[in-house]
This record gives sequence, structure tokens and C-alpha cells, in this order.
Amino acid sequence: MSLRRIATALLATAAATLLPIAPAHATELPFAGATTVGLHNTYDPAAFAQLARALDTGTGMIELDVWTDTVTKEWKVSHSNPLGNSNNCVAATDASQLYGGGANKNLEHCLDDIRLWLGAHPQSGPLVVKLELKGGFAGNRGMGPAQLDALIAAHLGSSVFRPADLLGSYATLDDAARAGNWPSRSALAGRVLVDIIPGTVEEQNPFDTLHTDVEYGRYLRDLAAAGRVGQAQAFPVVHGAAAGDPRGKYGETNLRPWFVVFDGDAATYLAGSIDTSWYQSRHYLLVMTDAHNVAPAISGTTPTADQARARVTQLAAAHASIATSDWRSLPEIQSLVLPRG
Repeated sequence: MSLRRIATALLATAAATLLPIAPAHATELPFAGATTVGLHNTYDPAAFAQLARALDTGTGMIELDVWTDTVTKEWKVSHSNPLGNSNNCVAATDASQLYGGGANKNLEHCLDDIRLWLGAHPQSGPLVVKLELKGGFAGNRGMGPAQLDALIAAHLGSSVFRPADLLGSYATLDDAARAGNWPSRSALAGRVLVDIIPGTVEEQNPFDTLHTDVEYGRYLRDLAAAGRVGQAQAFPVVHGAAAGDPRGKYGETNLRPWFVVFDGDAATYLAGSIDTSWYQSRHYLLVMTDAHNVAPAISGTTPTADQARARVTQLAAAHASIATSDWRSLPEIQSLVLPRG
């Protein structure tokens, strides 16, 4: 083979391994002024051999299901096993180890994988990391918001965009969001926003009267009142699509201004009874899940690129911040960044 053909082959191989790149204008959009695409249950080893391979798609959001193991005091990552790990996170200590080694590691290793991957791709992101606490916190047994925050801070470090970073000099997160205090996407390159939603098991447990959203929301509110809001590492999420201001379900009115992230079913948001422009006009983040189920439904795993692009464009027009599904093999869609609205 000639040197020219060898060089051409090497260049083609290198190009194939490059991350998808968003258009230059997209990087200057405010974080809350863009629509991106996310992956559901990104930790699933059936979806990606390693978590880093999910990040390689250029996705704007990954999701980790987390359980509190109060016996071992470990945060487990699994869909349905509260006492064990079933995930694609590896115990990497540098970026070269992200694509090998044993999987099924605790949450801290997943966070290490994210930090190491971002360090190797400093112009990527911003990345939203959605933590679903399947059974909720166990604060009475040493696994509450403060302990989770300490874990996030120890393993993601300065890459985290914290509530305090949005808050700035404003009194509440609601004030800061409505003032448009979100940085541009370029200013958040290489950084992570962690949000926390109540888990499906927790929400169906009639004996659980303190759900994740309320527990973390109170924790965040009280940190701010004590002048220690910088400790908080995550944003609590209002879970479930509903008309009007969904924060009305919180009886503590002084809790409501600490929620600026909302997450619910895409088909419900687009059914006609919810004014989704309300979220964008206030610069709130709106995650629309199961994007494929919006009528007419398309495949949740293997739509054509044109079908998926049209769906994301539709949800962007409907004011979504992030449209999520299981479109694992479409990096050109996962890396999309569109103007919101």
C-alpha cells in the first residue's frame, strides 16, 4: 500500500473516532435557550459496553438509576437490584482505562468515568447527569442529600455546575432563572449539571411520605438560608407533566422557588392541555422523556435518523430543553443542539 493510501486510511480512522461537533452558533446559546438530546438508562450494559461509549455519542444527558444500600453505605447503580450493581461503569483512574476492565461498579466510579471522559474532551458538553433515586434517600441511616453531595463533590469536583453558580447574587433559583442567569453553552463546556428525580419505586411506595424532590429541595433551601448554598451539588426536579405551575403541589410555599428543573412525559406535554411556553419564558429547564411516544409514535431504539431529527425538532419547537429516548445508535441525533422554541 502506498504512503498516500496509508495516510488516507489513518485519517479516515481518526475522523470516525471524533465526537460529533455542534454548529458553532449553538455553543453561544444560553444553556436554557437550547434543545439537546438525552439517553435513557445510559448505565445499562445492554445499551453500551462502557459508560464512556455512551458519552462518545455526544449526548446532552445521561441517566443513572441509584439505590441506597444502607448496609454497606454504598450508592449502587442498577435498574432493579437495590443491593447490587448492574451497570457499565468501570474503575478507571485515567482516560485510557475507560474502555476496558470490569464493570458493575458503585456510583462513585460512574462519576469518575464521567470526570475522566470530560477531561479528555474539554470542549464537549455541557452534560446533564440525571440521577433517579429509585427508592429515595435514606437520610435517617446516613444516606441523605448531604452524603450524596459529598460523593458528587469528591468525584466530579469543579466540573459541576452547582445551584450556587446559577444563583449568583439572586435570592432564589427561581429569581436567577427568570433573570436569565444561565451561562452560555460555551462557558459550560466540559461541565456537568446534576439533577435528581424521585424514583419509580419511591413514588409507588405508600409508606414513603418524604420523596426525593421534597427532601433535596428542603436541604437546598436550608443551605441557602444558612449561607452554605455552595455545598449543594445538584438541582432538585419537579417530576411529572402537569398544567399550570407544577410546583403548586408543594405545600411549603418557600420550597417552590428552589425548583427550576422539570421532567415529565413528552406525549403528555404535547397533548394540548399544557402551555410549555411557560417554561421557556421563565428560562426553566424542561426534560421531555420518551420522545418517541409523541404521536405518531416512532421506534424508541432504532428510528431512522430523519424520524428522530424531526421528533427532536418538534420538541424543540414545543420548548423542551432535553428530549430523551433510547436512540443509542444515532450519534448524529444525540449530538444535536437546536435553538429552543
